[in-house]
Amino acid sequence: MEKPAVQRIGVFTSGGDAPGMNAAIRSVVRTCLHMGIECIGIRRGYHGLINGDFMPLNFESVSGLSRRGGTMLYSARSEDFKGEAGRNKAVGTCKLLGLDALVGIGGDGTFRGLLTLAEAGISVMGIPGTIDNDISCSSYTIGFDTACNTALDSIDKLRDTMQSHERCSVVEVMGRHAGHLALYVGVASGATAVLVPEQTIDYEKDVIEPIRRARLTGRTHFMIIVAEGVEGGAYAVADKIHESTALDTRVTILGHVQRGGSPSARDRVTATYMGYEAVRLLVEGQKNRVICLQGDKYVDFDIAEALAMRKSLDPQTYDVMRALTGVEQIVTRRNRTDA
Repeated sequence: MEKPAVQRIGVFTSGGDAPGMNAAIRSVVRTCLHMGIECIGIRRGYHGLINGDFMPLNFESVSGLSRRGGTMLYSARSEDFKGEAGRNKAVGTCKLLGLDALVGIGGDGTFRGLLTLAEAGISVMGIPGTIDNDISCSSYTIGFDTACNTALDSIDKLRDTMQSHERCSVVEVMGRHAGHLALYVGVASGATAVLVPEQTIDYEKDVIEPIRRARLTGRTHFMIIVAEGVEGGAYAVADKIHESTALDTRVTILGHVQRGGSPSARDRVTATYMGYEAVRLLVEGQKNRVICLQGDKYVDFDIAEALAMRKSLDPQTYDVMRALTGVEQIVTRRNRTDA
């Protein structure tokens, strides 16, 4: 039997954790074992790679892991890795442990780190794991579905009490640079308005007018979803709403609860497929790739090419959101009047 191109693989998670990372780790380990490859877990991301913090992984060590949130390998950000000395230590750890390749699970920061290791001669594979769903080369990232469901569950509960007291609720969800989570949750929850960092905000048109239109139809409670990257954040938005409408406006910041919880079926399955694909490609002799989901197909891109791509909000989802809040209807009526 021909030996695979790799004999020993390291796997780690880095950056913000996302539900489904454990499922990806399990998939990498089990696929390695199936193909006769050793698998070494690197704890605490690039910090652990620099300091030699590792653990051998076997079939039993990942048993039952798919249903658990977080990451068994822990996650940490490393300032040392940004410097040449730290990166050289990381490369030295790979050589000392005899790692033929590394699989990194995380966001674009994780992938930039993998690219520097690839440039130093280390074979790498990237798996997108972030609740922000902002990896440009992939239509979906591990953790997004679970985070959406977690946020939606909290918002549904908030709506119950908000409706009882006839209030306006401003809910801040994660998304420092990307509004995918806010937009998706906004559509699912039937929000009055959604604010994201990618769009220039006209408060009168995008927030106040939808609230007024909803009030004129008899509604006495309102839900505004705000991505954390919006200038001023949820409290600034709430102040503007209160100033313009005199509504009793309350702010809820969901925070890190969105990263926790048992991953959904979609995140478990996606993570499992991506972990399998990462190992399969390494066994075939490929390297320095990012595993991606495009539509219902798992594909891969060169890591440098993947990092150069740009991802915008889904225009259809944004149009649907604006239409349901009444914004598009206002524009249409104006156009008809002008005609």
